[in-house]
Amino acid sequence: MLRKLYFIGPKIFYSFPVQLLFNNIKRNHVLMLCWIILFAMITGSFGKYLGIPYLFLDPEYLNKVNFRSFFIMGLVTAGFTTAFHITCYIADGHRFSFVGTLSRPFSKFTINNSVIPILFLGTYIYEIIEFQTHNEYSTARGLAWNLTGLMTGYLTMTLIFFGYFWLTNKDIFKYVVCRIDEKIKQNVQVTRASAMKKLDIARKKQIRVDNYFDYNFKVKEVEETTFYDKSTILQVFDQNHFNLVIIELMIFVIVLVLGIFKDYPVFQLPAASSFVIFLTIFVMMAGAFSYWFGGWSATVALLLFLTLNYLVGEEFFAKRYEAFGLEYQRPAAEYSINVLQQLNDSTHIERDRRATMVMLENWRRKFQGKEKPKMVFLCASGGGKRAALWTLTAMQAADSLTKGQLMENSILITGASGGLIGASYYRELKLQQKLGKNIHPNAIVHRQKIATDNLNPLIFSLMANDLFVGFTKFEYGGNLYYRDRGYTFEEQLNQITEELLNKPIEAYDSAEQTATIPMMILTPTIVNDGRKLYIAARPVSFMNDDMLSFPPHALSKISGVDFQTLFQDHNGANLRFLSALRMSATFPYITPNTTLPTEPAIRIMDAGISDNFGVSDAVRFLFSFREWIAENTSGIIFVSIRDSPKLDPIKQKTGQTIVDDFTQPISSVYNNFENFQDINSDMLIGHAKSWFKGKIDRVDLQYQTENYVPILQKMDSIRQNSSRASLSWRLTTREKYNIEYTINSFDNQQQLKRLANLLKNQE
Repeated sequence: MLRKLYFIGPKIFYSFPVQLLFNNIKRNHVLMLCWIILFAMITGSFGKYLGIPYLFLDPEYLNKVNFRSFFIMGLVTAGFTTAFHITCYIADGHRFSFVGTLSRPFSKFTINNSVIPILFLGTYIYEIIEFQTHNEYSTARGLAWNLTGLMTGYLTMTLIFFGYFWLTNKDIFKYVVCRIDEKIKQNVQVTRASAMKKLDIARKKQIRVDNYFDYNFKVKEVEETTFYDKSTILQVFDQNHFNLVIIELMIFVIVLVLGIFKDYPVFQLPAASSFVIFLTIFVMMAGAFSYWFGGWSATVALLLFLTLNYLVGEEFFAKRYEAFGLEYQRPAAEYSINVLQQLNDSTHIERDRRATMVMLENWRRKFQGKEKPKMVFLCASGGGKRAALWTLTAMQAADSLTKGQLMENSILITGASGGLIGASYYRELKLQQKLGKNIHPNAIVHRQKIATDNLNPLIFSLMANDLFVGFTKFEYGGNLYYRDRGYTFEEQLNQITEELLNKPIEAYDSAEQTATIPMMILTPTIVNDGRKLYIAARPVSFMNDDMLSFPPHALSKISGVDFQTLFQDHNGANLRFLSALRMSATFPYITPNTTLPTEPAIRIMDAGISDNFGVSDAVRFLFSFREWIAENTSGIIFVSIRDSPKLDPIKQKTGQTIVDDFTQPISSVYNNFENFQDINSDMLIGHAKSWFKGKIDRVDLQYQTENYVPILQKMDSIRQNSSRASLSWRLTTREKYNIEYTINSFDNQQQLKRLANLLKNQE
């Protein structure tokens, strides 16, 4: 037995699949990193908080998870696998020169290079089964049909590629007789230099291989190859490589063509497939560099990156994402400390305060039968798609339970990101109902619409349009703008909100002034200096009143700038409301930072950076009108709709690794970001009690899952330690159910009853 193992051991070790695996681990670090990333994503080891694994395990196409969506995932997975084989063959085929003596060398190389792809495909199928069974409530028949789609797509793409290789790649016997493209290659000096370098490696640095798998998966012994001329073998590889690079260029062109038609839903591939295509292009570029530059490929790639990085820094390839409705052709507005001080002087502040006072008076007239009504401030936190769905769900429940009093008593809506998207959608539904439209704001269909996927078109636009195309334009408000990723986000948002929000911000001025609907102030953050940009239907420079010093100190830092005042010469009132929502919901790496026409140019990021809960903005509004509100109301209610629990359990500190110790200064800030803002919000409300002569109540509707953790953890095969929905622009079936059902939790029901009693017991 031991003797048998003695002979089997070397046979396995020096087999072609094992040696290729060792070679990839030793030399092809970039390719291995790509596989590691994919493994980490499908197993939930990477991106759980952002919901990245779900994009692979529950791919959505045309708003459905079905045979077609898995078929597309199979296609792109096979495409990436083929790109992996191509790059390995180009980079390392010459180290195994015996392959050049075989018929159909690339095909046999691929069969033996499939250890990692087979492991990945097996793991992928296993994770899909686990996820679909425990999270999407799939039936055995439905799951089998989806997996059939995956394997059909995988086999289809594999057969297409291998059909091409079978027809074009020569083996050594045909090459000795027919040298078709030798003349072409002699004119390409870089290629010839690469081939000569590989020839030298083939002579001196061959890797030992004793056996390999053939087409029938039978083990064959490697035959003696010394009687073949090494240069002829290398010419076989060179010709094969040339055909492979042609395929890579063709795939690249196909991606460009798809980018042109990205606005058609049928071309908006599942988000995970777009990422795999991006990895495929990256791997193919590595293969092309290896083919053209040989041992110089890494150096050339580094030089190109440094050159490109420099040119981008010099704005040679500057790509500006614009806010639709603004006129960028006019001279840029000056953005400086002096200008900010001028825009926020007492004259502007008093002008805007008087204009807003009209809204307050109209709001008061709605309650003629009551001596002093309660005034409600609605604060909706950010959090991507989950915050949008949760805010809409909470507002529907609260407004229904209070028989419409929530929206009638509300004077202002603040917040960030997805929360404001859900709130603005519900506000618009209420407005349409008051205008006589046959719309039921509390219908479940609106939750279904707001929960629709936003991520597929965004990711595909990032991959196929923003990186490579991006030259088509569209018209809005008499101006032309590029159909970039910002446009894609807005159009998708426009569709899921039934095109009701597709209007300029000034279109809401009349309805807000008459107190038909609450006023809304959006507060995205300015990247340049961290100030807030106050966007509303009318100028609101009074939001810069300094409520922490009496009177304001001469060196007090101006906290924000009013959008309409700053861009009055650029038709700021015509800003598309969807663009304002997009600026307030600038999700890192997904939705782009908007650039505004100022000098120096300012860029915009998510409103949640400065205040994810919107409480500070509501307090600022209260401060500006504190005397009037105290005199005309029986108190105020801050209704905070938050997509995270305020009193989250304190996590136990586990063992610290070296990496943990190194990253702790940064990670601790990031992990406690919401805690910092909560403490600041509580401080502001506490401080408000010292200068507001009225009663202040607070109602918190929280998306929290503590009451359902045992059940939901059993349902969730990926995130065993967290049943919360992911921070993403796409939700799974389980996450949608989780979010909507949370309104029925004991704590939220108690808060809703308290809100109803506060509004019912008005003087």
